[in-house]
This record gives sequence, C-alpha cells and structure tokens, in this order.
Amino acid sequence: MKAIVQDRYGSPDVLKLMDVPKPTPADNEVLVRVHAAAVNAYDWHVMRGDPYVMRLLSPAWFGLNGPKRRIRGRDFAGRVEAAGKAVTQVRPGDEVYGDLSDANGAFAEHVCVPADLVDAKPANLTFEQAAAVPLAGTTALAGLQGVQAEQHVLVNGASGGVGTFAVQIAKSLGAHVTGVCSKRNIDLVQSLGADHVIDYTQEDFTRAGQRYDLVFDLVGNHSLARLRSTLTSTGTLVLSGGGVFNGGSFFGPMGLIIRAQIMSRFIRHRVLVLSVTPGKEHLTALRHLIESGKVVPAIDRTFPLHRTPDAIRYVEEEHAQAKVVITV
Repeated sequence: MKAIVQDRYGSPDVLKLMDVPKPTPADNEVLVRVHAAAVNAYDWHVMRGDPYVMRLLSPAWFGLNGPKRRIRGRDFAGRVEAAGKAVTQVRPGDEVYGDLSDANGAFAEHVCVPADLVDAKPANLTFEQAAAVPLAGTTALAGLQGVQAEQHVLVNGASGGVGTFAVQIAKSLGAHVTGVCSKRNIDLVQSLGADHVIDYTQEDFTRAGQRYDLVFDLVGNHSLARLRSTLTSTGTLVLSGGGVFNGGSFFGPMGLIIRAQIMSRFIRHRVLVLSVTPGKEHLTALRHLIESGKVVPAIDRTFPLHRTPDAIRYVEEEHAQAKVVITV
C-alpha cells in the first residue's frame, strides 16, 4: 500500500510517499480502507520534533532523532475491510471515523485501529468532512465541559481546526460566544454562530476589559497573567496550544502550559491544561451533534495523498482556516 513515511525529523521535505506492507488487524482491531485523513498541528510538531522538550517529555510520540512511528497522521475516515476475531460491534463494509492517537498511520491507504477507537461515520458527512472531526472535535468538546447556558465563552483561535468546533459546540450549549481571529476569517467565525468576533490585529482582547466565564486559548500568544485578567472571579482558563512553525523552539507553547500547571496551585482561577484521550464515547457525542445539525465541519482545503508534504507545510506556515484534509 501507499503511505507517507518519515525516518528523521525535519521539514515536510522529509515526508516520502512509499510502498509499505499492508497491515493485518489484531484480534481487537479493524482494518480500515482510508478514504480521507485530516492534518492537525500535532502532525507537524511530531514531524519536526518541535518543541524539542517534547522529545524528552513524550517518549510515546517522540524519539531523539525521529518519531517513534514512521507513518504520520491521526484522524481518518474510511470503510472497514476486515475485523479481528474479538471484534463484534464493527463489521466489514461499515463506514467509520476515528483518531489513532500516538499510534499514527492515517496518511496511508490502509490502517489498523483498535475497534474501541472508531465509531460510525456521521451519516450526513462525506469521508472528507468526517476525517476533519476526531481530534479537533474531541479537543473542543473536552475544553468546553461544564459550560452552561448564558455563560460567556471566548475562543482565542476561533478560525482554526479546534476553534471552529469550539465556537459551534459552545453555541449548542447555549453560551454567548466571542471568537478571536484575523480579519480575513471574521466571516467564517460569524457563520459558525459566534455572537461577537474580535480581529486580533486591531484589538487585544486581554486589554478590552471584558470578562468571561471560560477562555479557551488555542494560540498561546498571551501571558498567563493577561489571560487570567479576562476571567470572571469564578472563571476557567483552558489551554490547548497548537500554533504555527516559527523556526524551531525548545519549549514553544509548552512554556505557557508548564507555567500554568505550576501556577494553578496558587491562584483562585481554575486553569485546565487539556490532555485528551481518544475514545468512541467522544466520537459518538460528536456524531450526535453533527447529525442533529448543531455542528458542521469547516474545511479550508483538500490535498491528495502524494501532496501531504504541501498540506502540512500549509498548516504549519500559513494559518490555515479551519481544517485541511488529505484525500486517499
């Protein structure tokens, strides 16, 4: 089968389209013919081994000189071709979607995945749309846990992959949503249901004086003190930074996250650093939101499998709007 493979850290140029053996599912796995896969900030972070501190902190993903898994890609959507003998809820022919987590391998024609990490593809989505959902949608869902109707939520990075889901999910919960993005993305964020949109090139939301019940920061471009200044007295700050490539870094967005983890013990505000574990329950919840019409995946561009390096370069350098998807 064809797959996007890398053997060392580097730019998208280290990614190669190669023939590799077709995998065979274990007893608890299904073999999926991949029809589409999504690009996430995670992919370029692993591709480059950046920030460098992650090579020490996350050995499941990062080796010292190259990633632990040769084939990139987490999010996928496709059709089940075979199922292990212990699998009972998924059958060949089923259309599914899911997130491979640190196993990677979605940028390929086939992938083996534990059956408890897949769910039925939302019936009203194409494979390309469905592939855009798992990691970004799950992150948004987790970051907004506990949000109640009439609360005020701000999403910093509202036009990105996670942000576009976060705006819609927050609105489905009855929140008043403010999105922060650049001028070119204002129309998109408004179309997703945001009540108010701030152009960060014209206004710094941390200095505007508005207070929010929850601030979901997906960018990491403000200090912890400035972010906390935007919260109500009982507000929550949720951190889940992705960002774009800026030439390599030791800490990158992890600097803010590490400081937040330390300071959270000494401050009155609730500070949550997201650590999301993929699972069928999240995919099922997202499928219900999508099939009810409350959430619609937003896709910026699609690329064929052989142009995966171009797709990742686009995501890491050009502030992609919403999701970028690979067609297989």
